[in-house]
Amino acid sequence: MSLLQAAILGVVQGLTEFLPVSSSAHLALFPWLLRWEDPGLAFDTALHLGTLAAAVGYYRGKWAEAFAQGARSLRSPGARFLGLLCLATVPAGLAGLFLEDAIDRFARHPPVMGANLVVFGLLLGQAARSGRRRIALEEVGLREALWIGAAQALALLPGVSRSGITITAALFAGLTYEAAASFSFLLAVPITSAAALHQLAKLPPGLVGPPFWVGVAAAGVSGALAIRLLLGALGRWGVAPFVAYRVAAGAGLLALWWLRA
Repeated sequence: MSLLQAAILGVVQGLTEFLPVSSSAHLALFPWLLRWEDPGLAFDTALHLGTLAAAVGYYRGKWAEAFAQGARSLRSPGARFLGLLCLATVPAGLAGLFLEDAIDRFARHPPVMGANLVVFGLLLGQAARSGRRRIALEEVGLREALWIGAAQALALLPGVSRSGITITAALFAGLTYEAAASFSFLLAVPITSAAALHQLAKLPPGLVGPPFWVGVAAAGVSGALAIRLLLGALGRWGVAPFVAYRVAAGAGLLALWWLRA
């Protein structure tokens, strides 16, 4: 893999990890469209080190406050919030542990990703139109956290989008746009940390070289920009632009796959 290819994949990962458009689908599709060798799920997941750094850095104040409160008292709001994040991570962690190999073999195919882009894009649009969005980040409880965490397990399927499905679940649960996005980004940290470390152990020694670190750095920078972009876009336009993009991209992918078949 060249440095340019690694940088492009890193930027794609960073932008699409936090925008609700599916990073896994885009990382699998770019090599397919450009006729590059598919680096595989292990490399894709390892790129999450960059977006992990972006999520930790952007919310460093929230993380510092939560850990400081937790260190003082296990009954503090910070300790409670960290506990909710841990519990919400369990469903996706178990799903990844038992289904990872099957997903890597069977789900990284253009028609599957195209269908998921469309179906879960429409579901995101429906979530935005349903219910009252009144729950702030500090008001998220056990019920909302477990509901969002269960939805996160679906993100193992390329085309679903981790941020997309967790924001969808959060909106259905009544969270505000800002709270839904922030909880989604904060929830990314524990599951991404575990997945990235797990996949790093599987990477061939020769793959952890300059291209790998270029990809990670590109993912980190573009990921930080994507967080700002999404929070601003949600406040101004809601999820409509992302729903439209997902439906168009999914339909286009299905058409292209049919023409190439």
